Amino acid sequence: MAFADSQASAQIFYGDGEASIELAGTVTKGDILGNSGGWKRALATVSSVVQGRCVASEDGVSGQRISAYFGTVLMDDRLSGGTKGSALYVAEGTDNGEYTETAPTTTGDANKIVGYMVGASLAVIRPNMNDDSVA
Repeated sequence: MAFADSQASAQIFYGDGEASIELAGTVTKGDILGNSGGWKRALATVSSVVQGRCVASEDGVSGQRISAYFGTVLMDDRLSGGTKGSALYVAEGTDNGEYTETAPTTTGDANKIVGYMVGASLAVIRPNMNDDSVA
């Protein structure tokens, strides 16, 4: 089964470094978020990079305050087809807020590791464990 991020059904079993943030866009529980003119879904694409900084603990819309985790997050059910031990990155293209096991490689893409797969659907997300980096 190929890796997929359904961007739905996330179960967060543990979240560390909780803080209240005000959203600048619509988010779904488990989305990786960054700040670029406000808190919004992260994206690795070179022309519009938004580096991952935290994980949304709940769904929300622009102007709403939600809790987000800036530390370690243990998340299940949103991701599928993962390979145990594989690194996770912020997705690129139009997959704002999603995760991928494929490192972005286009020059200027964000390629910071933001977590690891523990099982096929279980992931440990640590958005701030590494410095920002680009391909």
